[in-house]
Amino acid sequence: MFDEVVVAVLINQSKAGLFTVEERLEMLAEVVAPYPNVRVDAFQGLLVDFCHANEVGAIVKGVRVASDFDYELQMAQMNLGLGGIETLFMPTNPKFSFVSSSLIKEVAKWGGDISPHVPDLVANRLRERFASAGQPSRN
Repeated sequence: MFDEVVVAVLINQSKAGLFTVEERLEMLAEVVAPYPNVRVDAFQGLLVDFCHANEVGAIVKGVRVASDFDYELQMAQMNLGLGGIETLFMPTNPKFSFVSSSLIKEVAKWGGDISPHVPDLVANRLRERFASAGQPSRN
């Protein structure tokens, strides 16, 4: 659909993530490395400003359930009004509709098998992170 895809990571200073922005960018870059038309970048501020600065013509958002769509539709309408950037919605494969980052982290924290739901690199990094924090492991 697109000549280039940009995976944009928001730097949200009011949130303390499990991984730093640099770690997230590193993992994403490794996961998308087989796709030469995909690049990874980070930004602060408004997504529409990032889009304009990087000549991104459309935002693609994945939606799992109706509540995702309700929230993302508001964002899409704001982005269109602020900067004229269109948003395309892609429904998830039903077998992944229940997956969220917080659920994946919770299962990983307690040693559950997350390998069917995330790339091997991410599963390994999550196991390592929780092991170094002294979390229990079932492995």
